[in-house]
Amino acid sequence: MKKISTILVVLMIAAMLLSACAQATPAPTAAPVEPTAAPVEPTAAPVEPTAVPPTEVPPTEVPPTEVPPTEAAPAEAFKVGFVTDTGGISDGSFNETQWNGVVAGCKEYGCEPKYIVSNEAADYEPNLTEFAGQGYQLVQAAGFFLGGAVAKVAVQYPDVKFTIFDYSYPNSFDVPEGQIGNKECIPNVEGQIFKTDQASFLAGYLAAGMTKTGKIGTFGGAKIPTVTIFAVGFQKGMELYNQVHGTDVKLVGWDSATGEGIFTGDFQDQVKGKEATQSLFDEGADIFMPVGGQIGIPGFEVARERGGYGIWVDTDGYVTLPGVQDVILTSVMKVMDVAATSVIKDVKEGNFKGCSNYVGDMPNAGVGLAPYHDVASKVPADLQAEIEGLKAKIISGEITDTGCLSAPDWCPSGLYTTP
Repeated sequence: MKKISTILVVLMIAAMLLSACAQATPAPTAAPVEPTAAPVEPTAAPVEPTAVPPTEVPPTEVPPTEVPPTEAAPAEAFKVGFVTDTGGISDGSFNETQWNGVVAGCKEYGCEPKYIVSNEAADYEPNLTEFAGQGYQLVQAAGFFLGGAVAKVAVQYPDVKFTIFDYSYPNSFDVPEGQIGNKECIPNVEGQIFKTDQASFLAGYLAAGMTKTGKIGTFGGAKIPTVTIFAVGFQKGMELYNQVHGTDVKLVGWDSATGEGIFTGDFQDQVKGKEATQSLFDEGADIFMPVGGQIGIPGFEVARERGGYGIWVDTDGYVTLPGVQDVILTSVMKVMDVAATSVIKDVKEGNFKGCSNYVGDMPNAGVGLAPYHDVASKVPADLQAEIEGLKAKIISGEITDTGCLSAPDWCPSGLYTTP
């Protein structure tokens, strides 16, 4: 019996254990929750590509037009520099005429003009260098005396274009030792030279026909070819008048045969200019032609006092010297303003020609005689007709020697012959 009881107890315990096992089966599934949390993370990452589907970014959100065109680098400004000679910017003649052409050219073709005044020869090179070093695309130089400096600076700045008035490359001028460029052309330099003797030839003929004393006169600021060419033509025109009319008009202040004449030594000292004019009138001249910019201005007052006339040069003096219009017979014009404008146009349009020279003459209207203006009624009609006839013959080529062919030593190189 006891044995049976023991068996029953064992069976009961076993049953209880089985029951406990059956009820505890859910417990093991709750505990592994922590380990399954980590594997969920990898499934979160793949969701990211679908979080912002391509269709959710409308193509219009960043339209191409939202990038303004102004963000592009602006075009480099076209800048033109002008370096004067020592006569100053307001000389009513050489420098001022060129500067007016630069201003007109920039207005027409779109550029920024600026000038620097040279007070002495030592200023030429640093003034040119200042413009070239600041990235100016074109630098214009005002005359013969800047020839050596332009050559030197142009070689140092081959990407800058230069033009110089009253100077050409190559040429046969004697220049100070150490200056370069006079014997060879320079790829980024264009010369501007003028057959001024053609216009002064007409002025000499006119003066010979108008003088009451039988003497006319001239003087210059410096003895350089671009000054003496005026006197050469002036004398040649006077000589033709004498030949045609059988007269014996004399020229005071210059002789093409010897190269001797009156020169003040600069283009600034008006006192010297007045004294030179007085000396001409003291020798009997009653018509004079000063070649030196502002130094010639006081001479017109002398002409008024002495009952004579003056002939201005480079530009129309009737326009630039309003205070003495009544004694301005005419003007020998070099149309440098048009030349200054033209070279700006050439650079702007890509037609600049370095290693070359522009030659202004009567056929291309680069030189000419100004109107008689207020004194037109005092110039005999037949004399005016003769001058118009001579002008036509120069343009047609019938008249070839207006001074420089017979006196080449006193004229710029490259005008009529190749140096």
